[in-house]
Amino acid sequence: MQLPAEAVAGAVLVEVVRISELPTVRGAPYPGRAGAHWIGSEAAGALALIESLPGSEQHRCGFSPGWSVRAYADTLDLALFEAAFCFSCHEVRMHGTAVPPVLATQFFDAGAPQAQALLALFREAAP
Repeated sequence: MQLPAEAVAGAVLVEVVRISELPTVRGAPYPGRAGAHWIGSEAAGALALIESLPGSEQHRCGFSPGWSVRAYADTLDLALFEAAFCFSCHEVRMHGTAVPPVLATQFFDAGAPQAQALLALFREAAP
């Protein structure tokens, strides 16, 4: 999976969100509760794990994401990007100030060891 390189380089905080519903406006943050905030090597490790997700083809489920990550620069104002993960249809949707349109929708292999490791991290972070 490809994340916006400049955003990854500038990210100092990654917030894990347990999504409760879809946003009502495209590009708005996914509603839910933050379960964890990762900084330093923990944030870098999580972003590297996300980048290591192997690609996949789309599976049909209607996109019902359960988790998202939001990456912030040191100003901690607007998220550089938010990536919402649906482990049913293998789709990731990203938006944010650093996300070019070509990266907005991607597909990952939800059964891959990297994806299962990411899901385990998300579950550990559950509020």
